[in-house]
Amino acid sequence: MALFTAIFYGVYNFFIKVSAGYINQIAGAVILQAVATAVGGGILLFLKITNTPVAISNKGILYAVLAGVFVGLAEITSFFVFSKGVAVSTGVPIIIGGSVVFASILGILFLKETLTPIHLIAVILVIIGVVLLVK
Repeated sequence: MALFTAIFYGVYNFFIKVSAGYINQIAGAVILQAVATAVGGGILLFLKITNTPVAISNKGILYAVLAGVFVGLAEITSFFVFSKGVAVSTGVPIIIGGSVVFASILGILFLKETLTPIHLIAVILVIIGVVLLVK
């Protein structure tokens, strides 16, 4: 499933790049989010119709709302970055690599996660890759 998620993110970023020169950043992000809402809503409706249990808690709702705020900001800034002519082969690795590093730091600081030596090496390699792409 993680591989499918990576593919979906890659295609998502590709289409943000392709559309960025043809649409205002805010409009593009709103349309993207509306379509994502329709897709997610359709899947949720299917789960409801098939009587599949769907766990929802106040804490889950809060964190989903916070994630929504930041994904909205990420989409707007992605449209902005790519509308400035940044190549998808440069912008996506910087955005995704940077998000991997930042999420790892948040996990360590706030969720008390630990990095194994191999994971630490991987994060360092991502940082090196991002730095090389920025130059």
